[in-house]
Amino acid sequence: MMRCLLVDDEPLALDLIEDNLKHVNYIQVVGRCRTAAEAITILQTEQVDLLFCDIHMPGLNGLQLVKSLITKPMVIFVTAYEKFAVEGFDLDILDYLVKPVPLDRFLKACQKAQRQFELNKALAIQAYPPKKYFFVHADYTLVKISFDDIEYIEGLKDYVKINLANKPKAVLSRTSIKAIELQLPSELFYRVHKSYIINVDYVTQIRRGKVKIVDTELPLSDNYRDMIHKMIGKGIE
Repeated sequence: MMRCLLVDDEPLALDLIEDNLKHVNYIQVVGRCRTAAEAITILQTEQVDLLFCDIHMPGLNGLQLVKSLITKPMVIFVTAYEKFAVEGFDLDILDYLVKPVPLDRFLKACQKAQRQFELNKALAIQAYPPKKYFFVHADYTLVKISFDDIEYIEGLKDYVKINLANKPKAVLSRTSIKAIELQLPSELFYRVHKSYIINVDYVTQIRRGKVKIVDTELPLSDNYRDMIHKMIGKGIE
């Protein structure tokens, strides 16, 4: 599942992109921004694989935003101006869409992003074979955590609490939930709220606004509901 961020100063343009993405079952919208400054804040706290970005915006424009990123996701510019295409592709963007964007052209760009995303994953696996564990600092000690043992992870401002199966006491580590999320296999772990990541193997029930992990109910944010829909292949009552 690709995680994407939408950036455009026009609410209608954001609505149109989000509506088009309803036809795509492999992209999850993690946020919408009307300025580059908002986008930078989200990019610092969320894992983002794909950026749909306008060019003309107040403050930093889309080109300046992409130039400012040290580590950048795949980028698809969605703009009313053709004249910036060459400069855009010089920034190694994935695609350049000119408004109004026909749905078939938009879907073609999404398919290109999916192919690149899968290629990036395959190359990463070849370079770094997947691990079944990771280490965190807790109580001045490096603690080994097996992915299979994690039920869910809770973000607590400057800390994360890792709740483990058959362990009454959670592991508390001074780090961010984003830093932990980047270490987790995406096919097993899902962000269901800004403060919670779940292991899908421990999900016992999903209902409106709630996800049950064994005996614990966690909030399901509206921002992440589409991801749950796609995960289970149907809607939530």
